[in-house]
Amino acid sequence: MRALSALCACALAVSLSFALVPATAFAGVAKTDVVAGETVESRGLAVSQCPSIDATYAYVVDGNGTVYFERNPDTQTHIASVTKIMTAIVALENSQLTDQVTVSAEAASIGESSASLKEGDVLSMEDAIKALLTSSGNDAAIAIADTVGAKLGGAGGARAAFVAAMNAKAADLGCANTLFANPHGLDFNQYAGDMHSTARDVATMSAYAMKSQTFRDIVSKDKATITVTRGGVATPLELESTDELIGVYEGACGIKTGFTSLAGECFAGACNRDGLDLYAIVLNSSSEQQRFTDAKTLFDWVYANSVNYPYAHASETATMSWGSSTKEVPVVAEVAHGDWTDKTIKATFSEPDGSLDVFSLKGNVSCTMSFDNVSGNVHEGDKVGSAVFKQHNETIATVDLIACEDVAAPNPLEAAGIWVGRLLSHFTGSQTVATSVDLNDTPLINDKTKAKY
Repeated sequence: MRALSALCACALAVSLSFALVPATAFAGVAKTDVVAGETVESRGLAVSQCPSIDATYAYVVDGNGTVYFERNPDTQTHIASVTKIMTAIVALENSQLTDQVTVSAEAASIGESSASLKEGDVLSMEDAIKALLTSSGNDAAIAIADTVGAKLGGAGGARAAFVAAMNAKAADLGCANTLFANPHGLDFNQYAGDMHSTARDVATMSAYAMKSQTFRDIVSKDKATITVTRGGVATPLELESTDELIGVYEGACGIKTGFTSLAGECFAGACNRDGLDLYAIVLNSSSEQQRFTDAKTLFDWVYANSVNYPYAHASETATMSWGSSTKEVPVVAEVAHGDWTDKTIKATFSEPDGSLDVFSLKGNVSCTMSFDNVSGNVHEGDKVGSAVFKQHNETIATVDLIACEDVAAPNPLEAAGIWVGRLLSHFTGSQTVATSVDLNDTPLINDKTKAKY
């Protein structure tokens, strides 16, 4: 019996030890994940080429509107405190930063994430927005909504007016799958209601909010100090950002976290490298840490597959005048001179050192040249054609071809001889004009030899 009891105790201890181990995130790649507009399956991508993330909903887009990744981007879901992005937008667009915000008893007692505001505290709108965004203060959200909503007016009261403004702004931004019910994003007990958004809509709101320098400055810092007037005394409050990427991940610059049981762990992240904003939205990730891991995975994946692709890939070069100096340029084409039967003009790109920033997984780059009907005296720099660069059948650049040498037209005697030669070509079969030649290569950037999904 004693041995049996010991065995049972051991089994219980083992089972408890497993119960205390945190749940493991199940990051992965789905065939239905969308990469640059097409599913992983239809692109024939290998798992190793795709981001392995845990979030149920995800969306990655840059500041120019280029979409890199989608997972259930338009499925409606709760977004918890990510809601506060819109709260800040409405506050910034309908108040002055110097406006005074007074914290009510309801605001001070709302609970959950808090900026430690107390009933009767008075602070500037700017500091209230810092409390809202930096420490995700629900107390600040209520105080802001009541202050700004009172200015907006409306039959339903200040809070209702503010939420109406949030929904109106969402509609203006084209967020067709978004509905707000409160300024903080709590979605349970007395705050339960019809509220939702999507990963795509959150990205739209995020990119819009980041156009505000005030918003950007606030969310890009890992800490902030605000001042409240408490009992007539100026009192500093230290705030710490809930965004764990700030100051840790290269380029991280915001913007908002969120969590409720219905929403799961959420993060709208922004990263700026080389002057370009990139937004990674992850909703309903499995843990607080996993949401940041998912965002970093998405950022890393985009940067790893972003390629600077030069226009010119040619072995031959020529020296031509360039401003007040000379320059060695690639010869990317030989363009027929229409006045001659056998002469061509060496050509380069109007931007011989130019390049494109392309996303390699979207497909390989192609270049198609068209040549002008050139006649008369041709000088260095004259346009002699154009080149169209495409990626996955989408035009990504159009560049002029210019002469990188002088080619004179035939003199009268030469012209007469050419005329006779062309007349006789009907009988001799000789060429009447040289053939234009494309000398530019377009090397592959996407290795299709890898194992497929």
